[in-house]
Amino acid sequence: MNIVSTIVPIFIVVFLGLVAKQRGFFTPDFLGQANRLVYYFAIPAMIFNAISKATLRTQFNLSVIMISLFCVLLITAIAWKTSRILNLVKSSQGTFIQSSFHGNLGYIGLAVAFYYLGDSGFVKAAIIAGFIMILQNILAVIALQYHGKDTMARTSITATMKTTMANPVVLSALAGIIFSLSGLQMPLIIERALTIIKGMALPMALLIIGASLSFKKFKPRFWPVMVSCFLKVIMTPAIGLILFKLFSLDPFDYLPGLILLSSPTATLTYVMAREIGGDSDFAVAAISISTLFSSMTYGLWLTMG
Repeated sequence: MNIVSTIVPIFIVVFLGLVAKQRGFFTPDFLGQANRLVYYFAIPAMIFNAISKATLRTQFNLSVIMISLFCVLLITAIAWKTSRILNLVKSSQGTFIQSSFHGNLGYIGLAVAFYYLGDSGFVKAAIIAGFIMILQNILAVIALQYHGKDTMARTSITATMKTTMANPVVLSALAGIIFSLSGLQMPLIIERALTIIKGMALPMALLIIGASLSFKKFKPRFWPVMVSCFLKVIMTPAIGLILFKLFSLDPFDYLPGLILLSSPTATLTYVMAREIGGDSDFAVAAISISTLFSSMTYGLWLTMG
């Protein structure tokens, strides 16, 4: 499949969301409600519908999952050391670290996997995403707690695990796996309802991402944000690609993992930075710049993959 004809339309829709916000089509209230609708209903419906109909024996690849998780751990360690070298203030260090490894899997990663790889690749990506999301959330809380400026706002790891396991993407992936293994037949009425709901998932998610972008916070944090962006959309997928090829994995198996590793900084980094004493302005800048650059770097990694 032509990479340009896949990636460019995705980011056209993303930047259409930015234009829509600037023109007043997306108010803050509408954006918040639309995000909840996509996050809690549309994306989970799409994931469950795809995985529940999949043959998991051919879709589940433990090597790809383990390498993907290792890449997240390694880039976290690199970002932790880099934050010291950059001599950032403590609250910014935690957000810098989180922005360097916490990828936007649910909205950008899965969208690219679906439009580039089709249903089969999307199923693999959704399964891998469930594991990466759990690790990302745990590491994010550890980084933010350690560098947090507000100790009263710190969240326990136990609470984080509960929240992570209640993540709609994780729950829908687990539910889809269980249903697939059960061998049950999906009732036609339910299947058609899921098909209707999932239809709005990716287009609306991409518009929401675009409407969430803001570049006003970037200039005062130029170099740290650029380094964070480099670690997220260049170094992370580069390490993943090297390891996938080193272990002689088939591109058909590892491309979903590579797509997820190539995803830009997650919008959730802003929420977590705000709630756990981080630098929310840094998070906004990192999200916006990494999303912008990922529109170009995705083509690079898919070509090399």
